[in-house]
Amino acid sequence: MAISQPAVIADVWSTRATTAAGHFARQATLVVGAAAFVGLAAQVAIPLPFTPVPLTLQTFAVLLAGAALGSLRGVLAMTVYAAAGIAGVPWFAEGSSGFAMPSFGYIVGFIVAAGIVGRIAQNGATRSVWSTAGLMVIGNLTIYVVGVTWLKFAIDATWATALQLGVVPFLIGDLVKIALAAGLLPLTWAGLKRAHLLD
Repeated sequence: MAISQPAVIADVWSTRATTAAGHFARQATLVVGAAAFVGLAAQVAIPLPFTPVPLTLQTFAVLLAGAALGSLRGVLAMTVYAAAGIAGVPWFAEGSSGFAMPSFGYIVGFIVAAGIVGRIAQNGATRSVWSTAGLMVIGNLTIYVVGVTWLKFAIDATWATALQLGVVPFLIGDLVKIALAAGLLPLTWAGLKRAHLLD
């Protein structure tokens, strides 16, 4: 059955429920599944000796989830991720938990970025390569703003030092992630259309 004009990719699956309970179950599955996806991506981590912020696949997973889920579900998923990690679930980078870490600001940034990215995605921004790339840049910048601000005050550093530790080492990796997302999301839409799941 085709779904009439889904705003984001997750709508193609979530709106197929035929009962209120089924609809709620699908929404909850998407939210918890996205949180778990980010938790798994966080375990792909490379500690860097010159910065307290490890290199991970978290940002890729966060932005992909936000763009696929939309604003509300994206924010809920990242809030579940953050809250569970604070409560002790060891699914932050390198199996850590809690909030007493210099890089925790990036996790706060995930919530904000998921909301912004999801909202823009609801307007059709993931249908083409270039608009998806632009969306991912906006999401990355959002995470950097929150993360670097937290890092600066957590380690009592200058803005220049915080940028050097919290942004510069990750720029090349983020460009690769942006390129992957820019291809993956429009390709998914094309696949859904070929499967006759879209009008």
